[in-house]
Amino acid sequence: MGSALFYCLLCVTGLLPALSYSQDDFVCSRATYYDSPDCYGTQTGACGFGEYGRTIYDGHVSGVSKLWRNGSGCGACYQVRCTNPELCAGDGVNVVVTDYGEGDHTDFILSRPAYAWMAKSNDKAEQLRAYGVVDVEFRRIPCRYPGHKTVFKVHEHSNNPHYLAIVILYQAGKHDVLSMQIWQEDCKQWRSMRRVFGAVFDAENPPRGPVSLRLQVTGSYGSYIWLEAWNVIPADWKAGITYQSEIELH
Repeated sequence: MGSALFYCLLCVTGLLPALSYSQDDFVCSRATYYDSPDCYGTQTGACGFGEYGRTIYDGHVSGVSKLWRNGSGCGACYQVRCTNPELCAGDGVNVVVTDYGEGDHTDFILSRPAYAWMAKSNDKAEQLRAYGVVDVEFRRIPCRYPGHKTVFKVHEHSNNPHYLAIVILYQAGKHDVLSMQIWQEDCKQWRSMRRVFGAVFDAENPPRGPVSLRLQVTGSYGSYIWLEAWNVIPADWKAGITYQSEIELH
């Protein structure tokens, strides 16, 4: 008991730097899980990912609260491992943030398969689920999507040519998307888009013609960079369709 408490205190002393974008050390917390009818994530997560947020990483997804960061935490990846040596595997599980959720003093509300993946075996997973809430350690890790570049999805609520909403998918690396802008060709300048919720940005009366976008993302040591995707979405864009860019985050 005493050694476990001491170990957790060591984790807590690194809490503030560990929550930065360059988080490498494990931080002590707690995690719980939610059920779904098909053992995947949920299509209705607050990030706005839809079906992508249900199945990405084989459904190893999570809702967060303190790590939400007003929606810029959407798409971030974390390694989460429970600390019970009798039940828990050493590597834990890698998850993607797809939703907002608050539990019983928890940082993570994991999907059922993600929660079970932390266990050493199926039998141990059943025992782990019986606890409901477990002590964990977590750290930010790069998201990896082999074969995918950054994808822009036109949100289902969009209506060409009057209203355009964009969701970012396959956000690789350890970057937070801080803002998005759209190119206004008639006045030759970038126009800020509004973060509606989660990872969804929108613009009323978007420019006619092909759509060019640029993202402000976090870089190293608290810096940020701009990444541009020219003509990434065609003029005849349709709601619900995805368009791949040439942006590669690492």
